[in-house]
Amino acid sequence: MIDSNGVRIPLLKCVIFIVDWTKARVVTDICEQEKVRFHYIVKGRGTASSDILDLLGIGSTEKAVIMCLEQDVGVASLLKEVTKKIGLHNPGAGISFTLPLSGINQPILQVFKESIEKNFKISLEAEAEKVISETKFDLIVSVVNQGYSDEFMAVAREAGATGGTVINARGIVHQGPVKFFGISVQDEKEIITILSTREKKAPIMQAVSQAFGISSKAGGIIFSLPVDGVAGLDLK
Repeated sequence: MIDSNGVRIPLLKCVIFIVDWTKARVVTDICEQEKVRFHYIVKGRGTASSDILDLLGIGSTEKAVIMCLEQDVGVASLLKEVTKKIGLHNPGAGISFTLPLSGINQPILQVFKESIEKNFKISLEAEAEKVISETKFDLIVSVVNQGYSDEFMAVAREAGATGGTVINARGIVHQGPVKFFGISVQDEKEIITILSTREKKAPIMQAVSQAFGISSKAGGIIFSLPVDGVAGLDLK
């Protein structure tokens, strides 16, 4: 895509890695090696049930959730390096996925524009080495009151989810405590993310919305985002 000044606008992706906390430094080092301009890390908790834990080697352990922004032409190389160093092709090593961006603030976009010509020439090579899956996935994101994540995941697994990641958070508003449907948005929250195939998304969302929706004690806000690539876990 070309902007009004004739400058190519880079196609940007949000790349997310979920790995054991002990492997976080490996991913961040690769981000620096690949000259990724922005990456952020938060601590989460895995939620796989014991039978999935036995099968995949993952479970309720401390997880690192690493988010970064990268041009589409550089995503394949980034995923390839992380897959090689951490072994994402092995069960339980972790998972990564990409989300397309629909917008970004101008100063950040300008940073990427300045190097677009240099990176654009590797686009064909990056496409040839693409390591992400073409299968369609969705990321289900749920924000619930603290203390409901275990019950939430039990319902989600019954509806077809294989596992998820929980991140502790807090709702913030500008004018002090505000209540919607009698629920304070400043309560401590848990953000639960579930990666799902598109076929399983609707049953999972219907089940958790019925049990943990906005009118329940959990006060859940539940939505989904399209995922355009996945590495590290077969969810089919």
